[in-house]
Amino acid sequence: MLIGLAVGAGAGIAVNLAAGGSPAAEWVVNNLTEPTGKIFINLLMMLVAPLLFAALVIGIGEIDLAQLGRLGAKMFAYTVLISTVAVGIGIGLVNLVRPGDGAEELVAQANAMGDKVKAVEGGQSAVDFIVGMVPDNVLGAAGNNARLLGLIVFSILFGLALAFTRTPAADRLRELIQGLYDVLMKLIEGILWFAPFGVAALLFSMTARLGLDILQQLGAYVAVVLAALALHMFGVYSLSVRLLGGMSPVSFFRGVKLAMVTAFSTASSNATLPTAIKVAEEELHLPRHVSRFVLTAGSAMNQNGTALFEGVTVLFLAQLFGVELSGVQQLEVMVICILGGIGTAGVPAGSLPVIAMIMGLFGIPPQGLGLILGVDRFLDMCRTSLNVVGDLAAAVYVAAGERSPHPATGEGGSA
Repeated sequence: MLIGLAVGAGAGIAVNLAAGGSPAAEWVVNNLTEPTGKIFINLLMMLVAPLLFAALVIGIGEIDLAQLGRLGAKMFAYTVLISTVAVGIGIGLVNLVRPGDGAEELVAQANAMGDKVKAVEGGQSAVDFIVGMVPDNVLGAAGNNARLLGLIVFSILFGLALAFTRTPAADRLRELIQGLYDVLMKLIEGILWFAPFGVAALLFSMTARLGLDILQQLGAYVAVVLAALALHMFGVYSLSVRLLGGMSPVSFFRGVKLAMVTAFSTASSNATLPTAIKVAEEELHLPRHVSRFVLTAGSAMNQNGTALFEGVTVLFLAQLFGVELSGVQQLEVMVICILGGIGTAGVPAGSLPVIAMIMGLFGIPPQGLGLILGVDRFLDMCRTSLNVVGDLAAAVYVAAGERSPHPATGEGGSA
C-alpha cells in the first residue's frame, strides 16, 4: 500500500504539473482511476455490517462472564475507562492542531466528483442520541450507514446474552458466528490484495486535481496520530501500571519489549497473543489464569490504539472535507470509536471497515479513505503496539487484586 501511495501520488502530481485540468487528464480520472477507487471503497463498505456483528458477538461471547464475573467486570471497566481516555487524547489533539484545515479546494473537487459533502444536522440532543442507540429494526440498522450504531449496540447485547447461554444449541450458534467471522476475514484478506491498486487510484485522482497541497496535510495527520499514540503509551499506561497495578513503569516497559516488537512487526494483536502471554508469565510474573483470560479477551476487546486512531482519522477527514461536527457529534464519534475498539478485528487493517462506517454516518466523502490507506500500514504497526501494551497493562491491573502486591518481583501467588 505504501508503494501504491507513492506511485499514485507521484503520477498524480506529475499529471497535475504537466497537464492539470486538461481534457485528457480529466478523462483518465473520471473513467479509470476514480471508478477503480470507488470499487475498492465499496468492497470495504459491503463488509461493514456483517463484520461488526460477527466480531462483537465473538469477542464478547467468548468471555465466560458467568464463571469469571469478577475478572470480567474489572477487565470491562478498565477497557471502557482507558479507551475513553485514549479517544479523548486523540480528539483533543486533532481539535488543537487541526491538521485537516485549509483544504477548501478538496471540498470543491469532492462535489465535482459527485460525492456531495454534507454537514450532519447539529441539532440532535444527547437524549435523541441515546434513544437512537437502540434500534427498532436491526435489519434496517444494518442496511443504513446512519443507523449502524444501533447494530453495534444490538451486537453487544447479543454477545452478552450468548456469553451467559450455555446450551448445545447456543454452542452451535457460537460456532456458526465464528465461521461467519472467519469467512469475512478471508474476504478482507482478498480485498487487501487489491488495496495497493485502490490506493494508487484514489491518490492519483486527488493529486492529479490538487497537486502537492494534500500531501502536506497528510503529513500533519500522521504527526498528530503518532503524538497521540506516544502520549497514551508512555503517559497513560505508565500511570496505569503504577497507580492501578503497583508496578514500576520502567520494569513494565522493560518486560514487555518483546511483545512490543512483535506487535510492531506483525501489526496484528491476534498474531502477537502467544508472545504477549509468554511475556506476561515469564517477564511480568502474572498469575496464569489472569494473564490468559485478560490477554485473550483484550486481543479482541481492549483496542485502545485502534479506538484512538479511528477518532483522530474521522475528525481529520471531517476537517479536510469541511464537514463541521458539533460537540454532541464528536461525542457520538467517541462512543462509536470506543465500541468499535471492542469490535475491531485484531488483524492488519482491521479498523478500516469501522472508519468507513463512521465516515458514512457523518457524511464524509468515502474517497478520503484513500489518503489514510497509503500510510495505514505504518500507523497500524504503531497502534498495534499500543493495543498489545494496553492488554498487558490491563493484565497488571486485574492481577493486582489476585496476588501479593509485588508484581515486579513475581513473589506471592494468587489469592
